Amino acid sequence: MRWILIFLEWFVDWARGTYWYLVGKRSSLCKPIQNSPGFQEVSRTAKDGVLKQGFSRDAVPANLDVIVIGSGLGGLTAAALLAKLGKRVLVLEQMDQAGGLCQSFNEKGFDFDMAFHNLGQVHENSLLKVTLDQITDGRLKFVELEPHVDTVVIGRGQASKKYTIYSGKRNMEAHLKKQFPNDAKAVEKLFKIMKICTKKIHMLCMLKLIPLWFARLILCTGIVDWISPIFKYSRSSTEDVLNSLTSNNDLKTVFCHFFSGPSPKNTSCMLNAVLFHHYKRGAFYPRGGVSEIPYHIIGLIQRHGGKVMVQAPISQILLDNGVACGVTVNSGGEEVSVHAPVIISDAGVFNTFQKLLPPEIQAQPEIMERLQILKLGKAFFQVFVGFNSTQEELEINSTNYRFFKNDDIDAMADEYFASSQERAPDRIPMMYVSFPSAKDPGSKDRFPGQTCMVIHSIVKYEWFEQWKDLPASELKAYEDYKMRFANNLFDWACEHFPKLKDKVAVIHAVSPINMHGLRALRGAMLSADHNLERDQPMNIAKNRSSTPVKNLYLTGQDVFSCGYSGAVHGGIICASTVVDHALYIDLMLHKRKLKEKASKKLD
Repeated sequence: MRWILIFLEWFVDWARGTYWYLVGKRSSLCKPIQNSPGFQEVSRTAKDGVLKQGFSRDAVPANLDVIVIGSGLGGLTAAALLAKLGKRVLVLEQMDQAGGLCQSFNEKGFDFDMAFHNLGQVHENSLLKVTLDQITDGRLKFVELEPHVDTVVIGRGQASKKYTIYSGKRNMEAHLKKQFPNDAKAVEKLFKIMKICTKKIHMLCMLKLIPLWFARLILCTGIVDWISPIFKYSRSSTEDVLNSLTSNNDLKTVFCHFFSGPSPKNTSCMLNAVLFHHYKRGAFYPRGGVSEIPYHIIGLIQRHGGKVMVQAPISQILLDNGVACGVTVNSGGEEVSVHAPVIISDAGVFNTFQKLLPPEIQAQPEIMERLQILKLGKAFFQVFVGFNSTQEELEINSTNYRFFKNDDIDAMADEYFASSQERAPDRIPMMYVSFPSAKDPGSKDRFPGQTCMVIHSIVKYEWFEQWKDLPASELKAYEDYKMRFANNLFDWACEHFPKLKDKVAVIHAVSPINMHGLRALRGAMLSADHNLERDQPMNIAKNRSSTPVKNLYLTGQDVFSCGYSGAVHGGIICASTVVDHALYIDLMLHKRKLKEKASKKLD
């Protein structure tokens, strides 16, 4: 009898948790966007009126349903979806401008994108495009960039080799085969893996939405492997899969060129496959600049009675008998309490659990267990360079460049991170180079005669830690050390873009101890590390939006995956969890309707 009762209890729990998945009523996200306007140029002043609304106790909307901590893309996505579902939402941002990494900043007359480069998978009727249309009422517009998306450069000087990556449903694979004719079969297999992982990625998302006991059951019994091989690729290292297909180190490097910290031996094959596939259908940039993204999402939130307020750093998440019920905002030295029945954090899992919760809650075993699933990611180093020349004069375009010192990512990463503080700036193994102004069609009109460049690399936080919190008068050694990294990175780029050197107007370096004031923990701009352990299917299931604290939820990159697309998916998962309704199903149904409608037009 006892086992029968346990089974019935499980069945009721399963039925309650999956009712929406099977026969639940569909939400308004299944409905098409009405009267979507075309692109309209918005002045900087008008944008600032939306993106820079300062916190005021009197301006907080009454009868809040949800408070979101942080206005990054994950937080704004969750907020907008919930707003469309009838919730009154307040988003609180610590900085003086909303948008997280979807921001631009001005340095000595040059307008730089803080971190955004371009976005894939926003071709017509894709899931990401459908989602962005829903959370902006179709007002966010994109321009498609040149099909030459990436160039991977392996080696330095005369011995360097270049491999180009082109977008295109069929062209991407065909172009790669031309460059690796002796590894055509390996390329074919890699693209099959990419297709599987991209088409079945929603299955990994569903692990976070079904009851945890049920996820454990289907994972421990191996049932999931009968359903799709994506679970096998998720738990397999990139190195192991690549070694089974080819001995060509250059091809391996090209496949792993989206390097975000962990080396191929410690990253999931699924992650690299999804990242590589991301630009297969083209690369896109928001028309009007990166700030268009938060501007239009916030507009939707406001039209549904919500608010996004900046200069609102959160001191603590408030609890009532262990249940999240509000936040404390430090407003000009005054602690202001704001209450709502649901609290969502886009501040990252480490900041949320280790800084915003009361100490006695931080020490709870359930919180500690969640933190053990994830490891803090690598610190980032950025160089922003402005030129008083046009892109035509500099001979640059919208293509991104990935530079690697050699073709053994694992070995050079291990050597680099084992470097002393003194030697590290001279041993940089890899970097990413992009020209955002070449991607924005309106940049020439807004900033005539100017071109912007951004360089990204990764560093150890410990190399910079000694200068943290020191006054400006004691930072000369820090500035000198920081510029050693910046100058070495820029000189490396100039090997391939020789016309840059003489046209430099400004060079601005950002290290992990300041990171634009984002308060990214130890400079980890992507927050949690994207290592192999994180992408084990069981850990994917455990690392969900719900937390051990009732009515406290997580959103953003830490919930799903890295990047802007990953943050959007984290927001969908979060909103789904809050309303106990698989919004993925609604968005996918809407996507299917749109594709059917497009097919009928062609007929």
